[in-house]
Amino acid sequence: MNASSKTPLRLVMLLCTAEALAMAGFGSYPALLPTLQLEWTMNGREAGLVSGAFFLGYMLSVPFLSGWTDRMDARLVFAVSSLLAAAASVSFGFLATGLYSGMAFQAIAGAGLAGTYMPGLKALTDRVHGPQQPRYISFYTATFGIGASGSLLLAGWLANAFNWQTAFVLLGVFPVLACVLVLKGLQPCPVAKPIAHQGWGWGRVWSQPVMRQYIIGYAVHCWELFGMRSWQVAFFSFAFAASASQSWLNPTEAAALLNLLGLPASILGNEVAMRWGRQRWIAVVMLASGLLAWLAGASVMWPWFITLGLTCLYNVVIMADSASLTAGLVAHSDSQQRGTAMALYSMAGFGAGFVAPVVFGAVLDLSGGQQQATSWMLATGSLSLGCLFWGVRLVRTLQSETRRRSSMDRTSAS
Repeated sequence: MNASSKTPLRLVMLLCTAEALAMAGFGSYPALLPTLQLEWTMNGREAGLVSGAFFLGYMLSVPFLSGWTDRMDARLVFAVSSLLAAAASVSFGFLATGLYSGMAFQAIAGAGLAGTYMPGLKALTDRVHGPQQPRYISFYTATFGIGASGSLLLAGWLANAFNWQTAFVLLGVFPVLACVLVLKGLQPCPVAKPIAHQGWGWGRVWSQPVMRQYIIGYAVHCWELFGMRSWQVAFFSFAFAASASQSWLNPTEAAALLNLLGLPASILGNEVAMRWGRQRWIAVVMLASGLLAWLAGASVMWPWFITLGLTCLYNVVIMADSASLTAGLVAHSDSQQRGTAMALYSMAGFGAGFVAPVVFGAVLDLSGGQQQATSWMLATGSLSLGCLFWGVRLVRTLQSETRRRSSMDRTSAS
């Protein structure tokens, strides 16, 4: 059965499956961070640099890889980038020996994700149209949580069964499967003619205020999301060790549970936003997640089940505006430059994702080290700064728009 004869939902499920497979190496370093930090004798800042290098590789690559989807079928970009992700994971297992080699292979892995995540979304929006498109976008973006959870679990299980090197090598098999699935499952799709004389078109996208709102909002969202995900296993390792009672989950399994909870949170959050208003929903979610960051961080010395519960709630709220941000960008972007808009959007988000783990690690080091509960609280709290600021700004913007509409209504009535 070719792509043209498949229902939209089946096409979406195919792309969701491919993206989850392509992300097999995404959580391998965060899952094994405590082991690698000890083996490579890294401090918090250095451990954060290796984690952040993944997002740096994404940020530097996505303008080109996602931007190319305005010029060629996104299916091809996805397929080639899946192989790049596979090569990065295998190379990390065989060749990574410390800070700099770890950073290099993480950056290559990030470039692999840059060529699969947003290009996969572009492949979806090129093939699936109509009023259900925002809902299908939420399904696809929620798959990120499934891929991250699966990667964390597989990395932990494989490392326990063999060693961390073997875990990275075996995880490299799954992106190859993603490449085959996309090439076999999707038929070529004609590409709309790009807008002439615009280069990559970043300035044209950025010049639109509504696009800037979604791009900056995504950067704030990713600062919080990837900063927490990069250190989640280490966070739970400290919290569970400090608790007097025995946890029925190990730190890697707990972190995977958090990522899985992002699936319903993202989808349901988008449903609420479609009815309540995207900007209003995003503002509320960001303010709530900013406050929960401090509460989750403060819980690190409480009984483990309270820490787990609060951190799960925090992750659910973080993810509640994820699909809304992406669906908003797609809805307001020109179809001829949608790939460029997605590239700029991703570059801002994953650029923040590069800095956040480094800042998190630096706060740990400067506030007393990873054996201090206060340090974990402050480091987790550092994730809240952007979302609190942007949430307040959105509230003020919405209030100004409400007052302006009221004034216009009164004027027209008189």
